[in-house]
Amino acid sequence: MNASGKNILGLDIGGTKTALVLGSMRGGILWRTQFPTHAGRGFAIVFAEINQTIETALNSAGGNVVAISVSIGGPLDVLNGIIKSPPNLPGWTNIPLKKLLAERYSLPVYIEHDGNAGALAEFYFGAGRNFRNIIFITMGTGFGAGLILNGQLYRGASDCAGEIGHIRIAEDGPWCYGKAGSLEGFGSGTGIAKLAQTMYPKIWNESATVIDIYNKHQAGLHEAREVFERAGFYLGRGLAILADTLNPERIILGGIGMRLGEALLAPAKRVFYEEALPQAAEVCEIVPAQLGEAIGDIASLCAAFDQGKMLAI
Repeated sequence: MNASGKNILGLDIGGTKTALVLGSMRGGILWRTQFPTHAGRGFAIVFAEINQTIETALNSAGGNVVAISVSIGGPLDVLNGIIKSPPNLPGWTNIPLKKLLAERYSLPVYIEHDGNAGALAEFYFGAGRNFRNIIFITMGTGFGAGLILNGQLYRGASDCAGEIGHIRIAEDGPWCYGKAGSLEGFGSGTGIAKLAQTMYPKIWNESATVIDIYNKHQAGLHEAREVFERAGFYLGRGLAILADTLNPERIILGGIGMRLGEALLAPAKRVFYEEALPQAAEVCEIVPAQLGEAIGDIASLCAAFDQGKMLAI
């Protein structure tokens, strides 16, 4: 494909916000906008707003868009582009998003799990470059992973490889991803906020966010440090399981994993090195996503790069 002047329209659909970008065939971001998802409104209303934004983008691009690429939370049927009830998008059950977009815009549409898309973005352009075995972890409203094994994206037999947030890591804990004590309950922003509310209900109520807790931690509040110590303990256990199972060269942390710094990572790394096999731990670095806050935008293009072979570098 001739990359000259051609753009990909990327959608990054999350439980908190939806971003739309125009990107080049080399991963450059040329135009961007976003709006709050307000996922509780349901699919039809959110999809109508997505379409309004897409039409604005297409007008801006002047007809030079060659594909639509979507990054969205799982579970989903990747190649058929069917959204299957992501926990951060209530009511999005068996939504044929690929078909809906393709019929409306007469463009090739590629859809990818946000963890996989993030892994591809870091593999092509960030902290995963020049490595063949990496795990990228999304740590936001939800918690999941993308796996690059032997230089290839690994989806598994039914597109649910990387749904590590569902793993029960403790007998009890915040209720996330359909159970108490899941890894998502200790590693996502939603889960850590719920953990704080349970541990110290007199300090944090249901409106508290993980950033509220982090700000208290930075101000020296002992209770905030205790919340991150407990979350980090179970996060570290989870990372050790991944290292022992998949033996990666790098575990790359997105979202709050790169925003909270050592508040969460210090206890997590301590437990990781206590729990993981030495020969797995010694070759595995735990690092923040190199693409920083741009990762969601670049990741939204990566379904087209990987499935449509549209990357021109």
